[in-house]
Order: sequence, then structure tokens, then C-alpha cells
Amino acid sequence: MKNLYLIRHAKSDWSDESQSDFDRGLNKRGEKAIPTMANALKEKKVMPDLILSSSAKRAQLTTKGLAKEIGYTGKIKYIDALYMAEPLDVISIIKEIKDKYDDVFIVGHNPETTELTDLMLDDYIDNVPTLGIVALKLPIKHWKKLKPEKAKLNFFIYPKMYT
Repeated sequence: MKNLYLIRHAKSDWSDESQSDFDRGLNKRGEKAIPTMANALKEKKVMPDLILSSSAKRAQLTTKGLAKEIGYTGKIKYIDALYMAEPLDVISIIKEIKDKYDDVFIVGHNPETTELTDLMLDDYIDNVPTLGIVALKLPIKHWKKLKPEKAKLNFFIYPKMYT
């Protein structure tokens, strides 16, 4: 059994309109949500073996913040292809994960995170909000065997649930 956690980056900062989308950081609300969601993960005893993140600045900041807050000291891999990715492209990336990793975080963006969630589940989630975390249980032993609509929802949490 593999566990996949699809995580949308925290709330981004739009204060500098000259900044490129890729280079936007987090706003105060986004920064404040990181410890909240890290505590929720700790309460659920979630600790990844591997974190894959979009290389966009707001995703990197979310990833680093969550990793620090939960005490994660493992490998973080920043992947350009997770920025503006199609859900099937993300699945291709997931299929390349080494089988020694059982619990994996994927930190990305919307609409990709919501679309991938809906593709993986035989269900529908309207929207994964910023710093929303969708925990999926996968009935596989090998990542390369990952198939759409085969995941089971373990939990779906987001910051407004904790405020």
C-alpha cells in the first residue's frame, strides 16, 4: 500500500504585479497556514518518505515550511514539470518514484491538484483550496502500477477547517 498526499501550495502574494507568476512568494495568510496544516499532519501521524514539489517559488516556500514544521529531514526534489502540469504528466512523474518510498508528498498548484485528485478518485472534489491536503491510499506495491480512479480518500483537510 502506498500513500500519496496531493498538496496545493499556500496562499500566494499578489502585491507586486510586475512579478512573474513563477516567482510569486506567499502572503501573510499563506505563511500563517503552514504551521496550522503541519500540526494537522502531525496529529494524523503523517510523515513522508519523499517530497516532490513544483519549483515555483510559492510551492518551494510551502514545501520548505511544511518540512520544517513537521520535522522532515528527508529528500525534497524540486521539479520544473510540476509547474503548470497536466494531471497525466503528474501521474507520469509519480510512476517514476522509487518503490522504497511509501509515503509521498506532491506539492503543486491548481487547477492541477484538484484535477489530479478527481482523476485519482472515483469521486469528485470541487476545489482543493490553498494549502489543501488530499491524502490518498493506493492499492499498489509499485508506483509504476499507479492507475486513475483506483485511489481511496483517506482524508481531505485545508486551513479553514482549523480556524
